[in-house]
Amino acid sequence: MLLQLCYQMLWQTQTRRLLFYSLISAFYMEKPKTSHLELKKAFVLSFLIPPLLLFLLLNPQSSSSSTSSSPLLGPFSHPLPLPSSSSSSSSSSGAMWPGIKTETGLPEAPSVGQPGFLSFSSAYTSTQSGQLHYSYPSQGKPRSHPPPPFSFSFSSIILAVLLVEGVRFVKVSCVCLFQRVFLWDLDETIIIFHSLLTGSFAQKFGKDPATVLNLGLQMEELIFELADTHLFFNDLEECDQVHVEDVASDDNGQDLSNYNFLADGFSGSSGGGGGSGPAGVPGGVEWMRKLAFRYRRLKEIYNAYKTNVGGLLSPMKRDLLLRLQSEIENVTDAWLSTALKSLLLIQSRGKCLNILVTTTQLVPALAKVLLYGLGEVFSIDTIYSATKIGKESCFERIVSRFGKKVTYVVIGDGRDEEFAAKQHNMPFWRISTHGDLVSLHQALELDFL
Repeated sequence: MLLQLCYQMLWQTQTRRLLFYSLISAFYMEKPKTSHLELKKAFVLSFLIPPLLLFLLLNPQSSSSSTSSSPLLGPFSHPLPLPSSSSSSSSSSGAMWPGIKTETGLPEAPSVGQPGFLSFSSAYTSTQSGQLHYSYPSQGKPRSHPPPPFSFSFSSIILAVLLVEGVRFVKVSCVCLFQRVFLWDLDETIIIFHSLLTGSFAQKFGKDPATVLNLGLQMEELIFELADTHLFFNDLEECDQVHVEDVASDDNGQDLSNYNFLADGFSGSSGGGGGSGPAGVPGGVEWMRKLAFRYRRLKEIYNAYKTNVGGLLSPMKRDLLLRLQSEIENVTDAWLSTALKSLLLIQSRGKCLNILVTTTQLVPALAKVLLYGLGEVFSIDTIYSATKIGKESCFERIVSRFGKKVTYVVIGDGRDEEFAAKQHNMPFWRISTHGDLVSLHQALELDFL
């Protein structure tokens, strides 16, 4: 009886029910973290459907004839019957609570001199065995109401399907965060590096070959020094990965704050780390775990210094880097600064993403990105190395990650990315001269791309 009383009090008013449903829906569905139109629709859908579904599934159908109408669901029965005029009275003791039944067979208490709402009947006798010995005051003929049952209707099934579709829509919208993804090549597209070493840049643009070559050699030295000293290139050169997360599944989450990478016996070469060695067999569980540790630490270093690579260099090397950046920018006619305008414009859109796909190995590519000041444009999870699998396979991985509904634009200077773009039916923007970068920025400003 106490449980029934609590149940009926909980469902006494529609306001309490709606509040209850709102709390459930707010707890059930997490708010999206983006402000895109698709996620706004999914957010509204996720908050609208659960209350409607729960209302139909949990709204008990009363045997009372009194009904109400909802503008969304149509007629529905109140969980508690409304008191009729015959059961209402202006008696000083108050009206009886609707929906609370009296036990059958119990005598009615006299209506005069009632001490309160809940009292024992003065007509109680010991002959009423097997019954609950209490009664309620009444101002008329008390009516007995069975506990309201739960009902399942065709509308409930329809709303259940809508709920499933709503959750699916939220998941799809969370995946499709971007409308357009730009796939960039690195060397000779965003930065000038490889052509400095080969002399092709000096020959093509009429620069002094000795000066250009000297700048390229000094930058190359900085790149490999950073990669060897801080980015584990000595360990990872022979076990290069396409993406920094490729071996994350082998990481057991061990705390690496006090981990000694120099003393764990890991060797990235195929001939190192024998079966009896501390690092285990290359490709084995122990070896893969230590490999995953290095890539996790690599990711931490990149994220910590992506806007301050000078913190990884000595004061002398930091001054050298600043001088090289300035001289390369002068000799290349502000090539990097011009490319950065397009990169930052794409980044500022909110619905677009820059992806870097380079034929350089992953670790030296990360060192290049840091030393050329591109860390705040490319997060480490948007950098892919095509050294092992080629650009066509890299593009395929990116499409599987972001979906086929996204528009992809490939920007590069070589035939590899052009052929890969053609294979995937992606538009290709060729970068051959400084003017191509200027035209690219103008096209982006005019929303042609």
